[in-house]
Amino acid sequence: MCVCVFNSFQADIVLRGYIAWNSRRALQVITKIFPKDSAVQPSLVVVYFGGNDSIAPHPSGLGPHVPLEEYMDNMRKIGEHLKSLSNKTRVIFLSCPPLNEELLKKSTSTALSEIVRTNETCRLYSEACISVSKEMDIKVVDLWNAMQKREDWATACFTDGLHLSEEGSNIVVEEILRILKEAEWDPCLHWKAMPTEFGEDSPYDLVASSGKSTINPSEWTFHRKRSWE
Repeated sequence: MCVCVFNSFQADIVLRGYIAWNSRRALQVITKIFPKDSAVQPSLVVVYFGGNDSIAPHPSGLGPHVPLEEYMDNMRKIGEHLKSLSNKTRVIFLSCPPLNEELLKKSTSTALSEIVRTNETCRLYSEACISVSKEMDIKVVDLWNAMQKREDWATACFTDGLHLSEEGSNIVVEEILRILKEAEWDPCLHWKAMPTEFGEDSPYDLVASSGKSTINPSEWTFHRKRSWE
């Protein structure tokens, strides 16, 4: 899941997304992705696991299912590692979102064995993630409830019953921005509070209509489809 709402040159955004991974597999590589001896540590890490963990277990023992208690313990370990990277590293967990069961059944590939996902199980894993977050004093986005505030969430928020549509992604962004705006973090990591790197006026900026000066476009946002707060 990627959320990018920053203006130009306000943050380096590193995306580390691995399709169909669960929290158990993430623990195997977390020290490689976020080594403690790195010269530069992240200011913010947004973590999402739970959607695959919450898939029902397969009779063979294979597959991404992770039992609820283990999922909670895995999230604790992930949170502990990230918080230990530096005094300035902040963490946000995203809880398991809901899903449209009927639409998902229609879109699942026939190459796969039956994958059992239910909205009720998503709720349980969402609540578990929220519980761990409160226990560890980690900010959390309650996606399961946030998305269902829309009456048409089941059709508007997904492309296939599981993966987020533009509307679903917008909800995720809004919730993350709300946390960034409200959090008493120093420095503030809300995009409007972050300085623009090399944002000073320059004779190489766009020329104004007068032809006698330039206009600095660093803080422009009018060209965006949606103006984020």
